[in-house]
Formats: sequence, C-alpha cells, structure tokens
Amino acid sequence: MHFAPFFPLIQPALKTVFSQCLWEGCPRQGAIALTFDDGPHPQYTLPLLEVLAQYQVSASFFWLGCNVERAAAVARQVYEQGHWIGLHGYTHQAFPLLSPMELKASLVRTQGAIAQACHLDPAAVRRTIRDVRPPNGLFTPQTLDHLQQWGYRPVMWSVVPEDWVRPGVQVVLDRIRQQVRSGSLVVLHDGYHGGADVRAIVAQLIPQLLAEGYHFITIDQLWQSARLPVIPDGLLK
Repeated sequence: MHFAPFFPLIQPALKTVFSQCLWEGCPRQGAIALTFDDGPHPQYTLPLLEVLAQYQVSASFFWLGCNVERAAAVARQVYEQGHWIGLHGYTHQAFPLLSPMELKASLVRTQGAIAQACHLDPAAVRRTIRDVRPPNGLFTPQTLDHLQQWGYRPVMWSVVPEDWVRPGVQVVLDRIRQQVRSGSLVVLHDGYHGGADVRAIVAQLIPQLLAEGYHFITIDQLWQSARLPVIPDGLLK
C-alpha cells in the first residue's frame, strides 16, 4: 500500500498532536527545505551534490552512521560544501524498537562517525549536529521525550513522494508539485533505496521551483523561519 496519497490528509493532525517536531516552516516565507535521508552513498550522493552546487542550493542530509563510515570521503564533501547535517540513526532501525539506551547509543555513535569522517571535534559535533529524523517517520511520544531530554531536535516532513520505492522520476516530481507550498519540508533519499533517481529528480525540481519564486533553505533555517513574520502573497508567483 502506497503511503504518499494519504500523508497530506493526516499530516495536519500529526503536526497538531506532535507540535514539538518540525513539520514545516512558515507558510508565507517562500522557502522550501530539501532534505535527503539514508546517505551518504558512494554512487548517488556526489551527482546530487553537483546539481545542488549548480543551482547554489543548500540542502539538509540526515545520515545513517553506518553509511558515514562506509563513505567517509563523500560525507566530508557534503559537509565541506556547507550543507546541513542531521541524524537518522546508526542503522535504519525504527526508534520505537530500541530501548532508550540503544537509541541514545545509536545517535551518539552516528555523531562520532560524522566527527571522524569530516575531521571535526567530537564534542563540537555533539553540540551542533542534533537534528534527528526517525527512520520511516516512526516514533512514539516517549521517543520524542527522550530526544528532547538529550538535547536533540525531532524533524519530520510535509512532502513525502515515496521516492524510495522508485515509482519513476516523473511520478515523484508530480507528487512533489501537487503537495509543495511555501514552507514545505521535502524528503527525498540518496541512499540505497531511491538514490538512483535522486539526481534526475532534483535536476528538474530545483529549476521549476526557482522559476515559481521559491528559494531553498536548510533545516536550521527552517526552524527559524517558523517563527518569522509572513511576507505578502504578491511576492510569490
């Protein structure tokens, strides 16, 4: 059963109930956050970076610690190009299936992998890389309580085109275009599931959205935009 058609219907309720998560930014700022899960990948991430650099777009990457270790040089390039980094767990295991100790160890281990791959101070990484997206978006209220107690920020999404099942580039683009609006938080994948199409998707998506008057920001900026004043409708096409 495909999830994409139903998420726009249930997301408003989830956003209301779990308001401590970041679901989207200000609906009138003209900003969109492009995010990528499950990387870095030795084949798929670098071509994606080329497209982002071509359009000077800053994106956000939610990494699996095991993949950071497998593709450390790729991770370093993502970081050095100025993209925002978040955590997706050490492996793609649902957070509710982990004990609190296992969950915290997974996040800390991923931070350690990032510090080593990107040649960063581990203590600085633990202070600054603290946005967390649960694999498959699965969490419980207890999960959120633990993340906040440990100083992490839970991040979800508002546009879910289900690219990980590879329905085709055009299908993914159509789904995004049907759902996207100012403040959208779009989730795509540059990992083993969906990553083969990610370059082709963003190579078409970015210029289309730029032409409509949108601009792209990172997750950190999206947290801030949710608290900014709105802009007049006429400034967006």
